[in-house]
Amino acid sequence: MKNTMQSAGSGAGSNKQHKNRFDWGKLFLGLPATIWFLFLIILPLLVTLAMSFASRDAYGRITYDWNIGNYVRFIDPLYLQILWRSFYIGLITVIICILIGYPLAYFIARSPKKMKPVYLMLVIAPFWINLLIRAYGWMILLRYEGIINLFLRRIGLIEEPLQLMYNDGAVIVGLVYVFLQFMVLPLFATIDKMDWTLLESAQDLGAKPYNTFRHITLPLTMPGIIGGSILTFVPAFGSFIIPRILGGSQSLMIGNIIENQIKVARNWPFASSSAVILIIAALIGMILYIRFSGKALIGGD
Repeated sequence: MKNTMQSAGSGAGSNKQHKNRFDWGKLFLGLPATIWFLFLIILPLLVTLAMSFASRDAYGRITYDWNIGNYVRFIDPLYLQILWRSFYIGLITVIICILIGYPLAYFIARSPKKMKPVYLMLVIAPFWINLLIRAYGWMILLRYEGIINLFLRRIGLIEEPLQLMYNDGAVIVGLVYVFLQFMVLPLFATIDKMDWTLLESAQDLGAKPYNTFRHITLPLTMPGIIGGSILTFVPAFGSFIIPRILGGSQSLMIGNIIENQIKVARNWPFASSSAVILIIAALIGMILYIRFSGKALIGGD
């Protein structure tokens, strides 16, 4: 009996030692990701945050005097208007991407298995082309003497060319084209894993297609909508290439302000504060969207 208790005690002690032993293998595997996260995400964010409280002297040098002048400057109505334009253009881009991407993702998910890779490859194919080239491609289509105006004049729908560029509409079209893939792929991943027997059961019970979509399909695919909306809104909100090429000076967004402050004005502190405001505004927009989407999901159930 005593020997049995001793062996049991020794076994428990060895198990405790085994649990307390540090797992060096997991540390080694997680070290590259940790280093990448710290030095390429956290450290640049901290540097940007610190620089946003700095100033620029008469010679353009950065002085860390820890003031909020850059943030106070952003309260100017001009910058607030640009921030609002960035927000509503990003929001409209998300809505249009949902309206286009949801049916497309549903079609791909319901396609034969052998055709799904083909359709997905066609969706991803624009990624293989440089963003700048794609933006200039839309410029060729939308400019005053572009292909669209030329076609409309040839068929007699218009007499004078339409102003299709250098406005918010052109920017939205370009952003939808660029970021539509970010909406389609999460939606496809969610729809493809959906339990289709639920739809068949609802149909057998006499549910109408609208009610089936509202009470079954939409709630089950809401995670894909939320994920795609976040992946679309964040880069669209801070985009600067598309607004610069297709919008010009008439449709400046906050990304253009940051670019101009760095490249032209050489005012890195104000550019940093603009970047911090961009991040905060994007986070607030995502939190509100997730919160209200969650309420809609609960209400739909």
